[in-house]
Amino acid sequence: MSPTIGVLALQGDVREHARALESCGAGAVPVRRARELAGVDALVLPGGESTTIDKLLRAFDLFDPVQDRLRAGMPAYGSCAGMILLADRLLGAAEGQQTLGGLDITVRRNAFGRQVDSFESDLVIDGIDGSDTQPVHAVFIRAPWVEEVGPAATVLARVVAGPAAGRIVAVRQGSLLATSFHPEVTGDMRVHRLFVKIVRDSL
Repeated sequence: MSPTIGVLALQGDVREHARALESCGAGAVPVRRARELAGVDALVLPGGESTTIDKLLRAFDLFDPVQDRLRAGMPAYGSCAGMILLADRLLGAAEGQQTLGGLDITVRRNAFGRQVDSFESDLVIDGIDGSDTQPVHAVFIRAPWVEEVGPAATVLARVVAGPAAGRIVAVRQGSLLATSFHPEVTGDMRVHRLFVKIVRDSL
C-alpha cells in the first residue's frame, strides 16, 4: 500500500521532502489547511524557523488540528525545526512559543549556534540498515539538539566527533521520528525510507 504523506507547507524545504518521500514510494502532498491534513496518513514537519512555523500554524488554523491528529496516533517526522515542534519540552524558547508535542524529549533550540556554525557530520542511526558501514551524511543548519530523553522516547543517533560529540540528534517514539539535521538536502533517502516504513506499519 502506498501511503499519502503530507508535508507541512508553511515554511522550509517542502519540495525537497516531497521528492524524497515520492522516491521512497509514498504519495506526497502539501498541507496548509485542515481539510488537506484530514486527507493524509502522516505528516512531515520540515525545517525552517520554529517560532515562525508556530505562528503560521495558528494563523492557518492548523495548530489544534495537527496536535489532535498527533494525539490520535498520526505518524509524523520532524526535521530541525520540526523536531522542536514535536518536543514536549523546549529550552531557549522565544516568548510565547509553544510546541505541538508528542515526543518525550527536551530540545534546546539553536543549540549548535548560528547559521555560520552550520556543519556536516556522518552518523550511525539505529533502525537504518547499513549505517554502521555506510554512515548517513547529516547536514546541520542552526540546528537543535536533544538535551534530555524521557522514558517513552528512544535515542537513534548521536554526533560522534567534534565539539558536539555525544549530542543526541535523532530520536523515535512509536510512530514519531525526529532529527536535528536535514536529510532532504543530501540525496540520501534512508531517513525518509525509515519514516515511510513507520507509516506503512501504522496503517
